Amino acid sequence: MAEQVRAPERKRTNAGPGRLLIAVYILFAIAATSRAGLQIATRFDEAPVAYTLSALAALIYVVAAVGLARAGAAGRRVALACCTVELVGVVGVGLLSLLYPDLFPDETVWSGFGSGYGYIPLVLPILGLLWLRRTRGASA
Repeated sequence: MAEQVRAPERKRTNAGPGRLLIAVYILFAIAATSRAGLQIATRFDEAPVAYTLSALAALIYVVAAVGLARAGAAGRRVALACCTVELVGVVGVGLLSLLYPDLFPDETVWSGFGSGYGYIPLVLPILGLLWLRRTRGASA
């Protein structure tokens, strides 16, 4: 009887430590959405760029959590895109907020590389990208 050769299966992004990662993304989605919603509703004219960036971060956290939770090829691509955009955003906004503080009269989620949130916004996309790499199939 001939052996069948199977393509390696991809590991699920929503299993094991991936569940904790998804939970942290959901927590940050709630925190950033709440903060940005309140700031936009009550004092948008004080720092529109900062508050819009916080709302963008919230949206990215929501979409990344959904992508990681879906665990399929499409979910993986969505999570990869979100983690990449998030990392570029937190590094970019972090640098701009330190070099040109006048651009941000109030903090965003990503200001100071996420210092207001214990630097988790900086670490989270790195962990997400590492997790996506770890759970990809051998052929991916």
